[in-house]
Amino acid sequence: MLKSPLLPLAALCLAALSRAAEPAAPVTANPLFVESSLPYHLPPFDQIKNEHFAPAFAATMADQMKEVEAIANSPEKPTFANTVVALDRSGLLLNRVSAVFFNLSSADTNPGLQKIEADIAPKLSAHTDAILLNAALYARVKALYDQRAALGLDPESQWLLERYHRDFVRGGANLSDADKVKLKALNADIATSETLFTQNVQKEKNADALIVDTREELAGLSDSEIASAAIAATAAGKSGKYALALLNTTGQPLLRSLQNRAVRERLMQASLARGSHGGPYDNRAVVTHLAKIRAERALLLGYASHADYQLEDQTARHVATVNNLLAQLATPALTNTRLEARNRQLVIDREHGRFQLDASDWDFYGEKVRNILYRFDASQLKPYFELNHVLLDGVFYAATQLYGITFKERHDLPIYNPDVRVFEVFDADGSPLALFLADYYARPSKRGGAWMNSYVSQSTLLGTKPVVANHLNIPKPPAGQPTLLTADEVRTAFHEFGHALHGMFSHVTYPRFSGTRVPRDFVEYPSQANEMWAFWPEVLKNYAKHYQTGEPIPAALLKNMLAAETFDQGHDTTELVAANIIDQAWHQLKPAEVPDDVVGFEAAALRKAGVDFPPVPPRYRSTYFSHSFSGDYSAGYYSYFWSEVLAADTTEWFKAHGGMTRANGDRFRSTVLSRGGSKDATILFHDFSGAEPDIKPLIRRRGLDYPPAALEFDG
Repeated sequence: MLKSPLLPLAALCLAALSRAAEPAAPVTANPLFVESSLPYHLPPFDQIKNEHFAPAFAATMADQMKEVEAIANSPEKPTFANTVVALDRSGLLLNRVSAVFFNLSSADTNPGLQKIEADIAPKLSAHTDAILLNAALYARVKALYDQRAALGLDPESQWLLERYHRDFVRGGANLSDADKVKLKALNADIATSETLFTQNVQKEKNADALIVDTREELAGLSDSEIASAAIAATAAGKSGKYALALLNTTGQPLLRSLQNRAVRERLMQASLARGSHGGPYDNRAVVTHLAKIRAERALLLGYASHADYQLEDQTARHVATVNNLLAQLATPALTNTRLEARNRQLVIDREHGRFQLDASDWDFYGEKVRNILYRFDASQLKPYFELNHVLLDGVFYAATQLYGITFKERHDLPIYNPDVRVFEVFDADGSPLALFLADYYARPSKRGGAWMNSYVSQSTLLGTKPVVANHLNIPKPPAGQPTLLTADEVRTAFHEFGHALHGMFSHVTYPRFSGTRVPRDFVEYPSQANEMWAFWPEVLKNYAKHYQTGEPIPAALLKNMLAAETFDQGHDTTELVAANIIDQAWHQLKPAEVPDDVVGFEAAALRKAGVDFPPVPPRYRSTYFSHSFSGDYSAGYYSYFWSEVLAADTTEWFKAHGGMTRANGDRFRSTVLSRGGSKDATILFHDFSGAEPDIKPLIRRRGLDYPPAALEFDG
């Protein structure tokens, strides 16, 4: 997942804070007022404090407004340089403050940052509106847009002009004055509500950890996992007990191992109930309010729904296209899921379980089925997936083989949390390329999930090189114990590094197009393509070594693991389709159609789509669906499937053209990874592959073109 505050202007939550709100700190006392002198302009994390942000926002937002007013009111005839380029350069100091603040509020928040975030959200929205609804500024941009064919611009510059014009139109520049007032109010309300949703999810994640009384109830977990649960309970004031933290997804990794069914049921129910069981973090009213005001904004701007508004600016373009994609996946996915459920029920019955399979049983009995079918237990892999080996000898190794880049860990640079590691990245010719921050451990101050963000974005116009970060939520073992990953966590590490490569390889002129600033349904493509290397034989051989003995992963275990690659893909696809159905159902509504009953609406939407299968709940329910209701992926969660179509095509391209070679890597880098948003995304894909995307490789990749293996027991 991508998470970055530095998005195109129409999506920048940049806004004005009144200088009167808080007096500005002296320049010498606030490190955010001074361009960082550290390598690559890395923020001086050791100097930045909570109290620096409000005055920094106030000053830098005011500075950007002065820049914008100067552009809008210039007596000179509008030119590409004095209007569009000047606009793209505006707010550089504000971008720096925003990058640090929003990245820290996701990765290492605290009550002070949360308060600032809540205060700033509506003001940020107002500032964006002040730019996009500036009539004089829009008139200059429109004048250039109308004569763009005669300006003699190079392709990237012309695309920049076209994108800014679209930003203004989508931002309401053509509305009446009265409607502009309504739009500003809606945007402020949306920003405030999204922040409230995000903070509720974060706070409940920490507050609702499942407390277990005895070690015996945790049978099936490793000693390290039990020790971590004991440490977490002590930190929560429950010394002598065990706390099982909740990840942001519906499914919880510990369900795979917990032998006590009652504990499994409690853990699953705690996960499903988040944000919908009353209390201070209940998100049901926030969900319905957001769905309504987003729909109202869409209508005001001339769109049938929020989904129509969002999709116009994506490569999918139309609601019908997304609905068709989900429909093509739903039927084969659920068909296979029901067969996967049958296998699990057979095992339950064989063990005289005398109960019907439910969601809390799925992973536990899935491991038994996998072991029977493939003589393979996923837990057997973990000793071969030690974090440092995965990162250095897997993720980095693959990048070196493909692109020639190398890595050197830096211990001399400030970090915001002791768990963060910093690596300097060098290009194939030895020249400095970027800084990469690796932040992989879970902690209460970090939001759930996995994501990439940018602290500094590349631009030849500005002369800047990238500083990017990856964030995962791997449980941290007790001191002295190894960090052993699941296969899913390994895949996630490769996925997020695909985003990092997209940022680090950026080679564009304008900040507007840097790195991952591409359509939302294209941004996941490079990261999903990078997943192919996680279990590529050459890469796997290099990193999958036993953490104690250094022995390579046994050939038989490896063979069984690869044979089981499509195991449970019916389930995995169904839970994702179900989440997408929820996302689209909320955002294809008109304001008057938004219901009050969140749980009932979800259930009805899943029934209508034919994916209401209780043993496989959606990957996210509405009340903790941060992709959808925190703003980044609203009506856009389908992007993972859309991008996976491109990634599956790309995997087949690599296999057909010799696999992991520098020539292939350089082609992907030059046609896709380095281009950012400087060209239409559909053209970028065609430039690389030479063909149009096809869904069939995705169907094959997920094993949905044939039924899963069936268990048969004698007697």
